[in-house]
Amino acid sequence: MKKIQSNSINYTLLVIVWLITIISLLKLVPSDKVRQANIIFLFKQLVTWLLGLIVVELNLIRYPKRFFKKGNASSFTFEYFIFPSICVIFNLYYPTTKSLSIKFIYHVLYSASMTVIELVFEKFTLLIEYKHWNWYYTFISLTCTFYLSRVYYQWFYNEKRNPFSM
Repeated sequence: MKKIQSNSINYTLLVIVWLITIISLLKLVPSDKVRQANIIFLFKQLVTWLLGLIVVELNLIRYPKRFFKKGNASSFTFEYFIFPSICVIFNLYYPTTKSLSIKFIYHVLYSASMTVIELVFEKFTLLIEYKHWNWYYTFISLTCTFYLSRVYYQWFYNEKRNPFSM
């Protein structure tokens, strides 16, 4: 199957992803956790902004079709909205009382599912193009940033934690 070349279809996909993400946030973020969601969202934005810019500037990934082309070469949709939003859900529903193996599986499932979605977009659309990048870099970076956001969240809210527990 070939990549979708149509600008209108690529941009329609971006709008659909935005709508799905907004609806997911509205449905999955409880009203009493909005403040926590904001902290997680902003922290993840900071991390993905830095990493996204580095990856784009090193010509590892390219985003041929994106919003705000003149402002930034990275993807506003993915780096500044989708990944931070998914991270909010990841942290708010984190299995804090479960075993270390369940927490590990939780991390892997979130990172793997986002990696698969990115691979589908890379293979079939012009929204992302791997230049000198592989899926496992995405998987590793997502796993690390999810973990980092979890550690930050625990620190920010002074949650007692075992340093070896995720």
